[in-house]
Amino acid sequence: MFDIRQRGSTVGREIVGGTTTFMAMSYILFVQPAVLSKTGMDAGGVFMATAIAAAAACFLMGLLANYPIALAPGMGQNFFFVFTLCGIGAASGAFALTWQEALALTCVTGALFLALSVVGFRARVLNAIPDALKSGIAAGIGLFIALIGFEWGNLIAPDPATGVTLAPLDGNYVALLTLGGLAVMLALTAWRARGAILIGILLTTAACWGVGQLWGVPAIQWQGAIAMPDGLGATAGGFVSGFASLGDKLLSANWLDVIVFAFILLFMDLFDTVGTLVGVAGRAGLMRDGRLPRAERALAADAGGTVLGAALGTSTVTSYIESATGVSDGARTGLAPIATGACLLAALLFQPVVMMVGGGVPVEQTLIVGGHPVSQTVLRYPMIAPALILVGAMMVRSLRGIAWDDVTEALPAFLTAVAMPFAYSISDGIALGFITYAVAKAVTGRLRECPLVVYIFAALFVARYALAALT
Repeated sequence: MFDIRQRGSTVGREIVGGTTTFMAMSYILFVQPAVLSKTGMDAGGVFMATAIAAAAACFLMGLLANYPIALAPGMGQNFFFVFTLCGIGAASGAFALTWQEALALTCVTGALFLALSVVGFRARVLNAIPDALKSGIAAGIGLFIALIGFEWGNLIAPDPATGVTLAPLDGNYVALLTLGGLAVMLALTAWRARGAILIGILLTTAACWGVGQLWGVPAIQWQGAIAMPDGLGATAGGFVSGFASLGDKLLSANWLDVIVFAFILLFMDLFDTVGTLVGVAGRAGLMRDGRLPRAERALAADAGGTVLGAALGTSTVTSYIESATGVSDGARTGLAPIATGACLLAALLFQPVVMMVGGGVPVEQTLIVGGHPVSQTVLRYPMIAPALILVGAMMVRSLRGIAWDDVTEALPAFLTAVAMPFAYSISDGIALGFITYAVAKAVTGRLRECPLVVYIFAALFVARYALAALT
């Protein structure tokens, strides 16, 4: 069924490869509840939705496309869901949807992904986007994720003069735990250890618990290891109530926002999925004359995972580059992601550990408001922050593919990358990149080098900002 012998593999290699992939990507089970719960979603429900949707997408990939590629909610899409669609933290250009409406929009775009996959249109849209913008967007999302990691790790603090500054380390045990966890992940990654990020999260969690026991400072509390999962009812089906209000926004002055952000969701998923498919399949020796057989089936697997994930209560599901670790261990067929999916379902039993990690640590923070110091309690996540910083660093390496000697390519990519963390908004970074690229090619007389789709969406982004300024 999986052509295991024909691809030079064995059942044992496929299962080991699928398990290795799970260890490499399972950090998302810890990160996703902590991130999406910022919108008011139930963390337990998000955890269950993430594990189930990811497992289902892995099964689809294995059965439909027979590729050794695992799927789960994507890093970048989850932060876009929280900080742009739901507007948490008053992000610049935020859409300010409820989480139910954000799930509804994710479900709609997932269904659109599925339809476009059948006709092969998704790959053509992705190929129309210039490589400079793709590289800038990937790097910008990495910088944005790393910035959140610095914030959640208590490594930076607000400053009335500069906006942000490095937090002092004196008495800052949360920052010390974050740096220690980052050092562990760095070492394990450099040594190519299986599950480096997962091991780092677990070791930092143990250290955080130990600090609380020894020093009596606020820390995490042991809640047990295994229990029957619950909470899915708090998120599953939430997208249904979001459809009506989302429809109202589409018929109101916010219609342009709906179209623009739906396109961004589409593009981000296209970029992640196609890039991962080509990269991992090439490493596994599955490309044929530069093309990927059954690509439409593989694209349909992540689209189906996105629809199911939105229905259950999680953000866009996409293919994971960490699948390359399983390929390195010998995985060559769809049996590997099926093994990964089985591990994801088994992980449901460890919900108490995930909730402990994602619960955060209370920290006192002093802000200057009106020239007066104001103290407030905020949650920090030293167990998760190192993973965000490391994943962000890995995403920034896409900048090496930019033609830096061509300013019409380099400047749009640069502005796209830096605008995301500076504006605290993924959508604003993408908008600035599209607009700058179109203008750069137009003013230099190189109009034909800019694809029509870039001109179209550059105009839509300009219209969106113009309408926002007028209202």
